[in-house]
Amino acid sequence: MAFNVQQFRASLQFDGARQSLFEVVMNLPPAAGFTAIDQEIRFKARATSLPGDTISSITVPYFGREIKVAGTRSFTDWSFTVINDENFLIRNNLELWMSGLNSHVGNLRNPILATSNLYEADAYVTQFAKTGEPIKTYKIVGCFPIDVAAIELDWASGDQIEEFSVTLAYQLCEALAPFPTTDTV
Repeated sequence: MAFNVQQFRASLQFDGARQSLFEVVMNLPPAAGFTAIDQEIRFKARATSLPGDTISSITVPYFGREIKVAGTRSFTDWSFTVINDENFLIRNNLELWMSGLNSHVGNLRNPILATSNLYEADAYVTQFAKTGEPIKTYKIVGCFPIDVAAIELDWASGDQIEEFSVTLAYQLCEALAPFPTTDTV
């Protein structure tokens, strides 16, 4: 028989992972003197994704046929959505970071962020089990903001909290074990 609900139910040994059980931890580059926002992001990063993984394929022609061999790994940009508070702490610091990378008027980089080891930061996204234990953590290495999205304003939205998305470029991503705590980040 193709359909067996008992076998399907038995395959969900832990009742499935929940999308809502995660946290994002990220510190800003220490060289620029930003306000520490790691605790703010832990509580206000409302949505994100676990990073994807892509390896290209290289097509090689051979006697009228094509074979494919493994190519290089690439990492797509990573985004998360932030709940905005009236102090704009996260947004202000992200805008300051971006302005340090390329100023609005002068089109210049702040010397404090002159090299990638000074302007990149690491971020972590952790998926939790329903018991509260971390089950999967990704370290997103060498990230920097490439987009702080607009915040939509609307007179008809009096009972909604502002949100905005942040997109980061990064160098690589690695799955970690054992799982880091927010104290070690």
